[in-house]
Amino acid sequence: TGLSSVDEASCSSTCTNIASNNDAVPHVPQELSEEDERYAAANLNETDETKENAVAEIKRWIEDELRIRIDDFFILRFLRVCKFNLEKTKMRIQNYYKLQSTLPEWFKNRDPFRPELQELLDLGICLPLRKPDSQGRLVVIIRSNLHDPRRYQISDIFKMSLIAMEVAIKYYPAASVYGCVMLIDVANPTLQHIFQLQPYILMNIVHSWQSCYPMRFQKINIFNVPTFFNVVVNILKSFMTEKIKNRFHTYSHSLDDCFKDISAEILPIEYDGTDGTIQELKDYWKKLIEENCGWLKNDNDRIE
Repeated sequence: TGLSSVDEASCSSTCTNIASNNDAVPHVPQELSEEDERYAAANLNETDETKENAVAEIKRWIEDELRIRIDDFFILRFLRVCKFNLEKTKMRIQNYYKLQSTLPEWFKNRDPFRPELQELLDLGICLPLRKPDSQGRLVVIIRSNLHDPRRYQISDIFKMSLIAMEVAIKYYPAASVYGCVMLIDVANPTLQHIFQLQPYILMNIVHSWQSCYPMRFQKINIFNVPTFFNVVVNILKSFMTEKIKNRFHTYSHSLDDCFKDISAEILPIEYDGTDGTIQELKDYWKKLIEENCGWLKNDNDRIE
């Protein structure tokens, strides 16, 4: 059954739906299950004491240095990515807000009822799966070449992906502990799609992954890669640290290895899974994102 409230205990390492089809729930920090706490302590240096002290320290620093509104759970997401290293956490938060200042078109105007975002929702550009994988990770399918590049900018695609990710994490906050897997389908790119991916854009996409966004990217698989798209892949890799490179994989033909540790039980039928169709997944997230319209617009207060 779907979650009727944000309950990490029922999410961890199980195939529970990430969200229900009921009304949206408050975006508040939640208690971890004992299993989640053991994982966080062993892998992220997180205990009740370190969490309380670290969140308080970062809040004081934000009030003094950045003067922005930021809730405890958002702070906790940064702390978990940085394994509770306070200096690394501060640097990542600074990078995140600097990126927002540099590229506001990626982050602002997140009302999902804006016509261009409605069209992208209907396309299903970014589709988190409804169930975490066997390791508790959020799995996200990004179909990056569905849009008409004459109508949409890369900023629209990034913004739509960010909206979907934020809503998914709101309903499945354990993703901030276990991280996420990104499955990027680049099938059927046109030259216009490729021309949109200028080196400056690719550099900032990689920068957001490895230095800004509060998420542990455990694996990034790009698949259905045609030969001529390798120029984009190689530019992407040129901006990556060794750590991210080791988590980054490309697949041109056989996709068995791409999905080898992702159960068919959580994948849509179109990707050889059994958890409904892509259309059902699109409808699921469109409804949930629209229900969170007010929260998404209010969340823009963070972006000053």
